[in-house]
Amino acid sequence: MAVPINPLSDNFAVAPQLRAEDMAAVAQAGYRSVIINRPDYEGGPDQPRSEDVIRAAREAGLEVEYQPVVSGAITPEDVVQFSQLLDKLPGPVLAYCRSGGRCTTLYRAAKG
Repeated sequence: MAVPINPLSDNFAVAPQLRAEDMAAVAQAGYRSVIINRPDYEGGPDQPRSEDVIRAAREAGLEVEYQPVVSGAITPEDVVQFSQLLDKLPGPVLAYCRSGGRCTTLYRAAKG
């Protein structure tokens, strides 16, 4: 997998945009769950669609949740939902958005 993964804890990491073809490598790297925080089409029509990534993640044996969060407009409700996903999903968990920044903000707010 050519995508840079940034671990924030032993059980959680963030990454920039992932594609369906990255999911097998995510599973091989030891992750058990994926959270998609990037809304579909945020980057235009060439951005990988969440439904394709979800299908590939499940085929790779990963748990996956789609929680689209608007960049620069994270709400308290977004943080609560993210925290609930962290409690529910088997770890380690890998979350991604456009750059990984949004996921990092969500994680720090959920753990803060």
